[in-house]
Amino acid sequence: MEQYWMPKKLDLKNLRLCIDNYKPDSIFIRLVGSMGGTHKVDMSLVRKKLDFVKDKAGLHMIVSGKEVFYFPLKDYVKGFSLAYERFWPDGRWCIDSHGKDPDNPILPKPKRSFLRTVLDDHLMEIYFKGKIALKFHSWFDSSHTWKLYTIAE
Repeated sequence: MEQYWMPKKLDLKNLRLCIDNYKPDSIFIRLVGSMGGTHKVDMSLVRKKLDFVKDKAGLHMIVSGKEVFYFPLKDYVKGFSLAYERFWPDGRWCIDSHGKDPDNPILPKPKRSFLRTVLDDHLMEIYFKGKIALKFHSWFDSSHTWKLYTIAE
């Protein structure tokens, strides 16, 4: 899967930029390791408003004014990543496993983008229509083999 990692310290800023500037169409939360079987939230966001609140207790995911999930943030190792859903003209799913360039002109335009992370042993994916723009942020380490991105403002 074409996936672009972002610095953990910018997670809340990136989440806010996505929610405020792009149209979320669904949210999906499941227990990690459940192979998709233990869904906690699987909700369309059509005609609904997605929001979040981060306080001392943790991260509260809110849909149309109601809390739909709470993460205490006791096990929060990695930051968010952004992935693209792309299809070739013949309908086949385009899988660029390297994720080296989000603006690669050879690849088809993304139909959807999804922001994903693992928090407290739960996978959360928020799907957005179209392409969420990314920009280079920094290198992951001194080897300069792995780029980190951030949401373009």
